[in-house]
Amino acid sequence: MDRPRILFAGTPTFAVPALSALIAADWPVVAVYTQPDRPAGRGRKVTPGPVKQTALDADIPVFQPTTLKRPEALEQLETLAPDLMVVAAYGLILPPAVLDYPRLGCINIHASLLPRWRGAAPIQRAIAAGDEQTGISLMQMEQGLDTGPVYARQRTRIGPRETGGSLHDRLAAIGAKLLVDSLPAICEGTLTPEPQDPERATYASKLEKQESTIDWQRSAMEIDRQIRAFDPWPVAQTRFNDETLRIWEACPLDDASGGHASETRPGTVLSSSAEGIDVATGDGKLRIQRLQAPGKRPISAADFAHARQVDGTAFV
Repeated sequence: MDRPRILFAGTPTFAVPALSALIAADWPVVAVYTQPDRPAGRGRKVTPGPVKQTALDADIPVFQPTTLKRPEALEQLETLAPDLMVVAAYGLILPPAVLDYPRLGCINIHASLLPRWRGAAPIQRAIAAGDEQTGISLMQMEQGLDTGPVYARQRTRIGPRETGGSLHDRLAAIGAKLLVDSLPAICEGTLTPEPQDPERATYASKLEKQESTIDWQRSAMEIDRQIRAFDPWPVAQTRFNDETLRIWEACPLDDASGGHASETRPGTVLSSSAEGIDVATGDGKLRIQRLQAPGKRPISAADFAHARQVDGTAFV
């Protein structure tokens, strides 16, 4: 079988393992599409994205259109003449003319078990919802939002202390392996994609900064999942006195008391110790273990409590 000419489209770190796997397996990647360079870091210096740097290191041509809807974008596509387009967290909409151009279509590496968690933030939404498992779906792209038929899925359990960052990295690696394992059968036409059941679809909306504020009326379990889901971005936060603290690590407490006394207002600090800061919630207690004050580095909650008077105060 002659291997197809592949056009790879991706931008952030999630897409790097897939591109690297294609290169390592000698699949002919004729070009890479990635979003335009943007300022990054404290100095706001314009730097190449992770996928662009990977492509440059492998001497693969890189193109960075701001949109694929203009005529010149289709002209560029015709010049590259790809047989297949592989997409992983690209960030730009593929119009019908682009979706229809490659003879083998466009394949997307999606970080959920479709049709659950279609949309922009499936990793974080799965953790926040308390899902026990998630995975990767290798999907044939069509015009709808992650509605295309699925070639293959790979499941994985979500660990009890999994964060958005750790699950992101695991799924990126799983997606890369699933891609290279499935490509031969896809190209030979022996792997038929299965339609999704729209009745089972759920949607993973884009993360918004304002979602990071902790509502102490919620249960300790829910807040714990929020903190883990939003690590490393946008990071859960709460107000303490006149400061906004970022909460990096916490755990719900399972003790014989079963929640907090009814007269204790959610957000109230119940106690502090070498293990952390225990806080009342709408249902149960949450132990904060690592946090960050404005302009400071993350520190243990015990060190924070040692430096400040926290017992009897409240987070809001």
